[in-house]
Order: sequence, then C-alpha cells, then structure tokens
Amino acid sequence: QVQLVESGGGLVQPGGSLRLSCAASKSIFSIRAMGWYRQAPGTERELVATIARGGSTNYAGSVKGRFTISRDNAKNTAYLQMNSLKPDDTAVYYCYARELDTSADYWGLGTQVTVSS
Repeated sequence: QVQLVESGGGLVQPGGSLRLSCAASKSIFSIRAMGWYRQAPGTERELVATIARGGSTNYAGSVKGRFTISRDNAKNTAYLQMNSLKPDDTAVYYCYARELDTSADYWGLGTQVTVSS
C-alpha cells in the first residue's frame, strides 16, 4: 500500500502562487506515476498533472504553462507549483499514485485551494 499526504493548500488572490506537496509512504521508484487531480463543487474529478517514473509529465490544457509538476526522489515527494492562479482553479486537489508492481491506485485525502480576492 501507498499512503499519500498532501500539504500546501490555502487561500490566494488571483494571479498568486501556491505549491502543493505530496509525500508518499514508500520509495517513489516503486510508483509508476504520481499526479494531481482536482474537484470543484458540482463537478467531476479532473486530471491536473502527472509525472511518470521516468520523469515524463502530462498537463491538462487549462493549466499548461502555469502549473509545473516535479518530484524529489530522495524525499519520496511530488510537488505541484501553481502560478498565475485563477478563480477557476478553486477546488480540492488530490494527490494520486499508481503502484508499479500491482498497478493499484491510491489517493490522498485532498487539500483545498481557493483563489479569490
């Protein structure tokens, strides 16, 4: 199993920045991919960004150029740097990981991001 703990959410004004962190309970090398999804009230959970074990990244069109996903292998942690935030980015952000050996999916509890003036 993989436990995921998110941190870094909060309230920010439009145009501001936040960095989310997701700490995994086991080596990041045993994880096929990690990423971030988000869910706003009344909507379905949607992909924000993912980073594969080999380092390749994938972004939703709505965040490309504003958000950057990265990871620190030594800390078993993935990050989501969010710049130029917009009110439409307001959502609960969930960390996601797919285990390498089993392909099982794991989710964090989520962290709230609110973009408002």
